[in-house]
This record gives sequence, structure tokens and C-alpha cells, in this order.
Amino acid sequence: MPDTPNTSFSGLDLLSSSVILVDEGLAIRYMNSAAEDLLAVSGKTVCGSRLDRVAECPGTLLEALGNALAHGWSHSGQNIEIKRHDDVVLHLNCTVNPVDADGARLLVELWPIDQQIRATREERLLEQQLANRELIRNLAHEIKNPLGGIRGAAQLLEHELNNPGLREYTQVIIKEADRLQDLMKRLLSPHRPMQPGAVNIHEILERVRSLLTAEFPKSLVIRRDYDTSLPELVGDREQLIQAVLNIARNAAQAIMNRPEGVDATGQITFRTRVARQATLAKRRFPLALELQVIDNGPGIPEDIKERMFYPLVSGREGGNGLGLTLAQSFVLQHQGTIECLSRPGYTCFTIRMPLGLGDGKAAG
Repeated sequence: MPDTPNTSFSGLDLLSSSVILVDEGLAIRYMNSAAEDLLAVSGKTVCGSRLDRVAECPGTLLEALGNALAHGWSHSGQNIEIKRHDDVVLHLNCTVNPVDADGARLLVELWPIDQQIRATREERLLEQQLANRELIRNLAHEIKNPLGGIRGAAQLLEHELNNPGLREYTQVIIKEADRLQDLMKRLLSPHRPMQPGAVNIHEILERVRSLLTAEFPKSLVIRRDYDTSLPELVGDREQLIQAVLNIARNAAQAIMNRPEGVDATGQITFRTRVARQATLAKRRFPLALELQVIDNGPGIPEDIKERMFYPLVSGREGGNGLGLTLAQSFVLQHQGTIECLSRPGYTCFTIRMPLGLGDGKAAG
């Protein structure tokens, strides 16, 4: 019968890394929620079992654990392979540190390598995107006033012209100034205060679905793959509708612009799931919404994949490059993350946002 986990270690559940505490016999005394998810086991079930019986550990790690117990040494390991009970092989970095707390002698901390790489990349891209948005916003402020002057001067000039044929040119100036002013307004609009309330993500998706069905009535199939047990989230309904609509409309337009000869029916899938113990923007949440918008379009061009969320970057002729920028801004305001995986015939945008009352804790 397994031992009972020590609840005095429950604060470790706030960490985003996987933490396992073992005693002098390498028996597990406690593992946090991230470790349970990583090794696909229940902490209550495996408490009291040796670590190398819960997961297949390499000899180098077992030797490091033995040295840490015998000599009080710390250890850091890179690219260690651990095989789970379901035969999944994990590539991990790890640290081992001696401790002395309620029977625990070693603290083993594990990080999936791909998760570390993704987190580092997301952090770098987020910093770049925030800097770019700040630059664009400052430029928008500087451009707005001169545009107003140009438009006003064109109107005055039009009233002074005696030749009606020349008014065609002033109208061009006025219309282009209006178009640029609208662009500047859209660049600045994501920064309005949120109007949060309880929202049902499936009602939002159904609203987006109805808008797309009206816009693309015959050439698009929109599928639903909903987890109907999802609770409501706290959010700004209009912002969330706009964020999902921008992503889905981009997908629909990409499908419509596929090369001739592609016979597959254009499809977009809305998929919702719950993610447990999710780390979003360096904060850990017990529950998070995972929303995916998946399409079978041509994929995002390679030359803009790294810049797709930047303002004014578009892979479509005639696009203004603001749809994904606005979507990302709205998701960030909801303490969420957005990422994309794309190849020809498959593009998936994944949005993750906290569920419940937003009681996230800072992740270690």
C-alpha cells in the first residue's frame, strides 16, 4: 500500500518545473503537480515507490543521486533520457540538490528540453513584439495630427477650385487620409481598458462561426470539437470575439486564396480543451482554457512565420497586417498566450487563457 504524501510540501505545486522529493532509499516522498503531469502518474499512487521503478532512469542519473546522498553533492544534468511507464521517452534537463525536510533527502527538479526552448523563444518574441508595438503606437500618435492637417487642407483646396475635374485629385487625398486615419485608430485601439465579465467560450465561438458562415457561405466547412464541461472564464466578450474572428478570418481568406487545383474542401475546426497546471506568461494556473483554431489552408509563408504577430506584417496581398497583432494584444490582456504551428495543409493557432477567477501564482 503506497505511503501518504506529505502535505507540507504542497507549496511546490506552484512551481512550473517538475519537482520530486526522495528519501535516502530513493523512495518518493512527494512530487508536485507538474511532475505528475510529466511522468503521467499520480503522486498518491507512487508515494513510497523508488524513483527508478516509477520511471526508467539512466545509470548516470542514479549514480548522481547516490553521490548526492553519500557526499551531499549537488548535480546538474543535460539531455537526460527518462522512459515513462507508457514507453514515452522524455528528454530532460535536471538538477539534484540535498535537502533535509520531513524524511526527504534529495530534491530532483526536471525540465523538458523542448518546454525550456519554447519558453525562452516565447519570452524573446514577446519582448520583441512589445517593443515593436510601442514603436508603432508612437508612430501612430505622430502621424495622426499631420494627417488631420493634410485632410483639412485638401478640403479647403477643393472649395477653392473652379475646375470640377480637379476635385477628383482632392478627393483622392481626402479618401487616402481617411484610410490612414482609420489604420492609425486600429493600431491604437487594443489599449482600451478591458470590460471583464463571465463569458462562455462556446458562445463566443458560435458567434464567430455565424459571422464566418455569412461571409463565406458556400466555400467553407466549420467544424466544432468542444469540451462542453469547460467552466466560464473571466474576460472581455467583444475582445475575445474579435481575437478569434481575426484568426479564423485569416484562415478562411488563406483557404480561398489557395492555388488552383487544390480539391480538398476548405475546413476550419474550433477545438476546446481544459489544460491543468498551466504556466501562462510566467504565472501558474490550476486550470486554463486551450482553444485551437485549425485550418487546412496553404500554411503561413516561411518568410513571415517569425514576424506574423508584428504590426503591418501580412502574408496576403491587400492585407493590412493588423489582425494577428490585435488578436495577440487581446489574448495578452487576458493573461494568456498564443502560438502557432503551420505547414502546408495544416495551420493551428493555440490560445491558452486562465479559467476561473484568475488566481494565478508566480511560477518559479
